[in-house]
Amino acid sequence: MTLSENFPPVAAADALARMLQAPLVPVFYHADIEHAKQMVQACYAGGIRVFEFTNRGNNALPVFRQLREFVWQECPELLLGIGTICNAETAEAFIAAGADFVVQPITTADVAAICRHHNVAWVPGVLTPNEIFQATRLGAGLVKIFPGNLVGPDYVKSIHGPMPQVKIMVTGGVEPTLESLAAWFGGGVSCVGIGSQLFKESADPAALTARVAELTSFIYSLKC
Repeated sequence: MTLSENFPPVAAADALARMLQAPLVPVFYHADIEHAKQMVQACYAGGIRVFEFTNRGNNALPVFRQLREFVWQECPELLLGIGTICNAETAEAFIAAGADFVVQPITTADVAAICRHHNVAWVPGVLTPNEIFQATRLGAGLVKIFPGNLVGPDYVKSIHGPMPQVKIMVTGGVEPTLESLAAWFGGGVSCVGIGSQLFKESADPAALTARVAELTSFIYSLKC
């Protein structure tokens, strides 16, 4: 029996709705499960309800399996997804391990099809208007502009001119500061992913919790 049979992932539409309601997504990988648990718990205590673990190490899948069980027991309101997925085989493995959503740095039709088959939310990586359009044609309800530092908030605003309905997440180039968040959300993003810069205080989980709480509260004030 797979973990997903014990802990079935949230339906794609529900997961997407929850991602849009909880618009700060930590993006994180660590090979040590105890450290990973500590970081997830600290973020959860600060108000995070969507967390992206990334497939960036040889130990990613076994760590994810253990983290999935920990989240179900200790962080019941948290969506735990997997990022840095480039092919259908890897997507299948993490979905079997209980991933609530799948994030790509690119857009591939095979991963889209696997997510659709399992009714798991799919967030493809895009950059150009053509890539955004093609991703939506494959069924993406949320696209990830990556790397955001190459384009900036004004680019998001420009994209919404011809494509006003597209929901955009940005990673890469989003800093854990009020100024950066104000600029990106002012540009029209629906949510942001923040990676290593958010976890600079990982040696002090209480400081991470406080920082996350400040950032999430600020984002909600912008969206009200």
